[in-house]
Amino acid sequence: MRPYREYLLKSIATRFRVHLFHTIEPSWEKAYLSGWTVLADTCDGAAMAKAALDLHAATPVAGVLCWDEVRIHATAYVAEALGLLGGDPAVVWRLRDKGQTRAALAAAGVPQPASIPVSTEQEALAAAEELGYPVVLKPRGFGASLGVIRVEDAAALSAGFAFTTSIVIPEPVLFNSAEPYLVEECVTGEEISVDAVIRSGVVTPLFIGRKVVGYPPYAEEIGHFVDADDPLLTDPALVAALQDAHTALGVENAWTHTEFMLTADGPKLIEVNGRLGGDLIPYLGLLATGIDPGLAAASVACGLEPDLTPSRHRISGVRFFYVAEEDTTLGSVAFEGELPAAVDQSVVVAAPGAVVSPPPKGTVWGRIAFATATADSVDSCRQALDEAGGALVVNSV
Repeated sequence: MRPYREYLLKSIATRFRVHLFHTIEPSWEKAYLSGWTVLADTCDGAAMAKAALDLHAATPVAGVLCWDEVRIHATAYVAEALGLLGGDPAVVWRLRDKGQTRAALAAAGVPQPASIPVSTEQEALAAAEELGYPVVLKPRGFGASLGVIRVEDAAALSAGFAFTTSIVIPEPVLFNSAEPYLVEECVTGEEISVDAVIRSGVVTPLFIGRKVVGYPPYAEEIGHFVDADDPLLTDPALVAALQDAHTALGVENAWTHTEFMLTADGPKLIEVNGRLGGDLIPYLGLLATGIDPGLAAASVACGLEPDLTPSRHRISGVRFFYVAEEDTTLGSVAFEGELPAAVDQSVVVAAPGAVVSPPPKGTVWGRIAFATATADSVDSCRQALDEAGGALVVNSV
């Protein structure tokens, strides 16, 4: 994950001493670390907490931070054992388990799609009939839109159920063995994300990510745009829904990544993730505003006041690239020629010899490269990313 997360570790290390828990000895991370501990399993909260207590006895720990969706629950046990902020595993589990999220938001009256947990195809069909087609079918607690599909009728739901239940992630988490899937009302509009800091329960939105979604009916996020002056940052309805959601879920001190659908009836909450956003969205926020997400998140974790003052007002974007054909064996992948000045990064993430596919078979893991750009308008940013895509040359074996 170096291309996606190094920017955070690099900035945090400028002001904090960082001790990393990992399953292997660090490599590139060492430049930013004061120490590290190798553990057999960083999804085991109890084992991580024990190791953290041993570390704390020798070198006091001021805060605990994790940006990996699969590991944020285990991380809460570490913070709990050390008596630090974020040490409430039940709250983090409520965020990870989207069924619990829906129940808490419904009790608080937060606007959201209607949702029914199911376990079998027949239950899914019955739930869809109750909600009315189209519906969205998704796993109860994966990330990155894995297994999420919109279906228009019963036949499509049956096919979609086979797709959703076939998705396998590297570290599976069992949320509810009886009802591991959700059938939800399909709400339409523009899909956005909000990266925000929460201190003592007060939510401050920082970066609005305007999603670019492709490969329908699968919800593959192929890009995002962040505008430093996005009017949604001060939109009363969105800000109120964001605050009410975090209050209902019990989030007190954290950085979160929340997703909304902007419908004709107002914003409806899709999910709240107890971590920094993925897909380089916080990095886009840094490019657009100058607010450093790594330092802000680390400060909140340590109970310090984060610096949230913008130093610039730009628009930034990211585009992810895929192969055209399923099961393509890569020979070489490279951006060739001179790219526009607006392009900030052009990064190849797939190695020669890798076998990759476009969505739905190759979702997030099917990406072969990405580019980021910064400009004074969305159109200029989009044009730069288009040109970067045109410069990407893929040779297959």
